[in-house]
This record gives sequence, structure tokens and C-alpha cells, in this order.
Amino acid sequence: MTASAPAGAEQALAPQGGWRERLTGVSAHTRHLGFVVAVALSAVLNTNRLSQNGYANLFYSAGDSSMLRSLHNFLFVSFDPGGLVAVDKPPLALWLQVASAKLFGFSPLSLLLPEAIAGVLAVALLYILLARRLGALAAFAGALAMAVFPSFVAVSRENSVDSLLILLMVLACGAGLRAAETGRWRTLLWCGALVGLAFNTKTLAAYLVVPGIALAYLLCAPATIMRRALQLAVAGLVMLAVSFAWISFVDLTPASKRPYVGGSTNNSELGLTFEYNGFGRVGGQAGGPNTTVVLPGARVPAARRSTPTQRTAAPRHPSAPAPAPAPAASVPQPKPSAGGSAGGSSGRNKYPIPFGGPPRALRLFGVGLGDQGGWMLPFAFFGLLGVALLALADRRPREPSKEPTPGPVQEPTPGPGRRDPRLATALVLGGWFLVEAVVLSASKGIVHPYYVSALAPPTGAMAGAGAVAFLELARGERRPWALALVPCAVAATVAAQLVLMHREDYMVWFEPVLVCGAIVGVGALVALRRLAGPALALIFIVLLVTPTAYAASTWLAPVEGTFPAAGPKQAAGHGGYGVNQRDLAIDRALADYVSAHRPGSRWALLTVASDTAAPIMLLGVDAGALGGYSGTDPTLDGPGLGRLVARREARYVLLGGEYSLRGGNRATAAVLRSCRQLAPSVWHSPVDYPFGLTLFDCAGDERALSSS
Repeated sequence: MTASAPAGAEQALAPQGGWRERLTGVSAHTRHLGFVVAVALSAVLNTNRLSQNGYANLFYSAGDSSMLRSLHNFLFVSFDPGGLVAVDKPPLALWLQVASAKLFGFSPLSLLLPEAIAGVLAVALLYILLARRLGALAAFAGALAMAVFPSFVAVSRENSVDSLLILLMVLACGAGLRAAETGRWRTLLWCGALVGLAFNTKTLAAYLVVPGIALAYLLCAPATIMRRALQLAVAGLVMLAVSFAWISFVDLTPASKRPYVGGSTNNSELGLTFEYNGFGRVGGQAGGPNTTVVLPGARVPAARRSTPTQRTAAPRHPSAPAPAPAPAASVPQPKPSAGGSAGGSSGRNKYPIPFGGPPRALRLFGVGLGDQGGWMLPFAFFGLLGVALLALADRRPREPSKEPTPGPVQEPTPGPGRRDPRLATALVLGGWFLVEAVVLSASKGIVHPYYVSALAPPTGAMAGAGAVAFLELARGERRPWALALVPCAVAATVAAQLVLMHREDYMVWFEPVLVCGAIVGVGALVALRRLAGPALALIFIVLLVTPTAYAASTWLAPVEGTFPAAGPKQAAGHGGYGVNQRDLAIDRALADYVSAHRPGSRWALLTVASDTAAPIMLLGVDAGALGGYSGTDPTLDGPGLGRLVARREARYVLLGGEYSLRGGNRATAAVLRSCRQLAPSVWHSPVDYPFGLTLFDCAGDERALSSS
């Protein structure tokens, strides 16, 4: 990203008319101060009281502990130490967490800090990216808006994969912009490789930056159209090669030599990538809102099922299908409130909001998504229009030089309109903004609220760049455009924030300040040209107050590890091992019993689903999940489990717990028919009826399991 422009092209890279110099004629110390303030704010938001989150996402934390056990588990991202089922995500973010745990010891902070740091680095990189092209003011405003984006702060405070994904996407956009400015092969290929690395963090979600980068390179790069097309094609091949390297490694490994691909129906990473974790999210899929999963041939007795008020109240993982309807013998699932969750005694929602509303134009402002990312979206949209207007209006042909140019004939250099950094910035970051917003708004499958965190960089960039564009319009010859765009941008943003504040019943006292500040700012800008700068600064600061406070509410309670969300009323986690004290006592009793009574050599305990096994694994027990995260993966059948028992690799199986209402798989059904049930008093349960958890001893039942 540091390659210099071709000879003779540097003058074309400079904006005509000195607009950046007029708007950002600040000292180097002032520029550095803006960078420090934005990055420091991001660091404080991401790390303050971070340790209260404990292991946060237990599924990933338990997987990290297993990957530390062997190179085999590390390469195949095995969830359990025995290598039965893999985590249902690509490896890069998990590998980073494992590396941190290897260096600093396995602890909650060693798993949480990599994502928190990735979030801070993403803010710093966005500042650098904007400062080099649009100046220090745009960079400061854009980085500030990104740093306080509520959903971005929430995902940066837990050990999911989204923060690293966002960092890599910002890096790819930076490389794409530099490639569009210089036309260099090396920079464009690096851009393709970075997108491929982002793909290895969260698969197809990484490709949402590609349309903007490709369009910017086609329109702005200093080369012939055929050369640009060829370069893009080669960069695309590099992107695909990096993207599918690990997937090919896994799928080409014999299934008997690796864990089952968790979340898939065909034990294939390729299938998981394009089906459940891919196009199903856009086109609709089992597990999305208002869908169910029918699990043939699986059954769990009513007396052994968990009820929603017990351990099944734990939130679902982003990749887990929705639960099938409970049979009549079990307790029905309580209906959530209008906000998506029943209220708890602490004033917080008892259950997290798992999905956004139905696909529609204003979905990003609806329940579940709006409070996580809708605060500055209108300003960013109008900011994109302002940047595009300035860039397109300055497409003036460059006067040919009257002096002969010595040396070899140079390739023709595009005029200043095409080389204006505002145009490339609008195409790359504005393109990301539009594509991400459209996909999130139109997707019919699983769209969890924290998915809007990916809008943080382009929203911040377009808000910051737009503010400076509005300032240029207000001070320049195109003042009528500013008088049209700025009031629309401010009015739409204020209206959106008022709706969100009322719906969340949050900072309602600030509404008069918000409205009056916006009116004063717009009035000053309209009345006097010389007040345009202070007026826009006032508007921008007032608009950022509420989202900043909302983002800081993540400090008030432990993060909900599966559905991280900002807001003082959002469902919170338990911190520590991720379960309440009662469930932790039950898990300790199970761990102590199986460890002391000749457990299997490979798994001391097998559960139905990963969420039941995860806290037991974090207690130091070699546990695993027969059905993967959702409890329904076709990982094993009765004969397969019988062979493990015969080899004394497994013995104890725990049925019930999280997601048992989905019915399990053939192996869990075989346990019900074939293995000996142990009463809670045998394994010293601290409660007589441990919430649907039933322990089975399968030693000696190998033949019965094999004939199931």
C-alpha cells in the first residue's frame, strides 16, 4: 500500500483547485492529534471492563482450548479435543485467538483481546486511508463515526470473527484504492489476497467489498481498459486461490482423517460455504425467521427435555438452525415481546433478539438492527451523494502540455476527474456501503443484529467524507447544492435518531438538545458562508452523542456471547464460564463424576450439542458434542458410537440441555434405546431434577448401540 505512483502521474493524483489544502490546512501536530483521539476513543470503548465478559462466546472459546491440544485440531479447527466435529467457521480468526492463548496463556482476556485490538486497528486504518485522500478533517470525522458505531463496539468486545473480518475488509479497500491510483500489479494482487484472507474469516461476507473495488479500478486506474480488465481478472484468480486454499485442504482430506464439518449436511466445507453459510442467508434457509427444522427419526422423552426457562434459554449460535416446535408434552416456548425478548427483572431483555425484521427497504432502522447501526446511516447516504457530486462535477479535461516530454513515450494518463481521489473513495467505500446495506435489507435467510457491524467502516467513511464535501459545497461556487443536501441529511438523521431513541426509551432527555443543535447548525450554515465550518462541526458532534453513549452501554454488563449487542436493555451474558451459578454447579458435579469413574480415553463426556459441552470443556474436561453445535449434525450413528465405546474412547453421554428439543441425531437416539441411565443422585447433582440433563453410561452396551 506504499507503492508510489507512476512517473508523471503524481500531478494528476492531486485534486484540482486545492480543495483539500483549503479545507484541511492544519498543522501536522493537529492531524496527529485527530488520529490519537479517534484511536484512543476506540481503544477505550473496546477494552474498558473487558474482563467482565469472561469467555464470552463459549463455542469459540471451547474450540480454542481444543485447538491448543494438537496441530491436527488446530489445522481442522476442531471444536472438541477428540476431533469429532469442527467449528462451523473458517479458521483465521480462531487461529489468531489460539496464537494469543499460546503466547499469553489460555484465559478469557487472551481470547478477547485479539478482536478488541483488531477493532482499534480498523479505526486507525480507516483514518489513514481517508487522510491520504480526503484530508485530516474527513479522516477524523470518519474514524470517529466508525469508532462509536454501536454494533462494531459490541462485536469488538467478544471473541467472534467479525472484528477481524472488518479489519481485513478495510485493508482490502485501502489496497484497492491505492491500486486504482497507481495501476500497479503488486498492489492490486495484494488487494485480492486480502479479500481472500477475509473470506477465510467469514466466507462470502468478505466479497461485499469486491464490486466497489472492481468498479473503482476499471474507472480510475491509469491504464488502457484492456489492461485494467486483465489485471482485475488476474487479481480475481489470486483472490479465489487464497479464498479456497483451506477449504480445499479440508475437503481433499479423507473424512476418516479429520473432524466432521460442523453445520453441514454433507461433511463438506464447500457445501457449508455456499449453502447454509452462503447463499442461504440471502435467498432464505432453514433456521431463518418463521422457519423450522424437521428432524426425522429423532426423539427425546418429554421428561428429559429442557424447557425454555431452563438451559435451553441459552441463545442460539449464528449458524444454528431454529428449533423445531416442541411436542405437546413439553413446555411451550414463551413468545417474545414486541422488542424481541421478554423483559427480565434487571430491566434488560431476558432473551436476545436473534433476527432483524422482515426484508424491506427500511429494515436497517427496524427492531433488532436499527439501534445497532442506524444512527448515522442517513448522514452517510447523503454524504456519499455529496462526495460523488463533487467528484463528478470536477471531471474537467486536462490541458495538454506545450512542452515536449523527453524520454520514451508514456502511457496516456487519465484526466483529473478520473484521478480525483474523491471519485475512487466514493466508488470503493461508498460501493461497500451500498452493497452491504442492500444485502442486509433484502436477505431472506438468517440476518442476526450484529451483522450490521460490517457497515461501520463505510458508514463512518461516507459520514466523514460527506461532512467535508458539504463544507466544500457550502464554501464554494456550488453553495445551492449544499443548501439542498445538508438540510436533507441532517433532517433525515435527526428523524432516524428520534425514532430509535423513542423506541429504545433511551436518552429521551437529549432530544431537545439534538433538535436545537441541528437547527442552529443548519441555520448558521445557510445564513453565513464563513460559518459553514463551525456549523458542520456542531451538527456532526451533536449527531454522534447518542450513538457514542449507546456504544458505551456495552460496559454495563457482560456481553451476550452469541448475539453481541449494544444497549442498556439488551440481553446480557453471565460472564465467566457463560452459565449461571446453578448450572455451573451442575456442570462441576458432572465433570467430577465422569472424571473419577473411568471415563473414555478420548472423550470423558459426550453431549447432544456444543453449547452444553462448552462450559464443561472450559472446566478442563475432555468433552464433545455428538450433534455439533445445533445437536442435529449427522456426525455419528449408533454403530459409530458403539465402535467408540468398544475401543473405550467414549463411555458417558449426557442428553438434554441446549437444543435438545431439536431431537438430536441417530447416535443420541441409539443412546436412549441402548444405554443405562444414571440417576442424578448417582453423580451427585446439586438439584434433584437437573433441568432435563440425563447422564447415560454406555459401557458394555456396544452391541446394543451397533444394532440400533
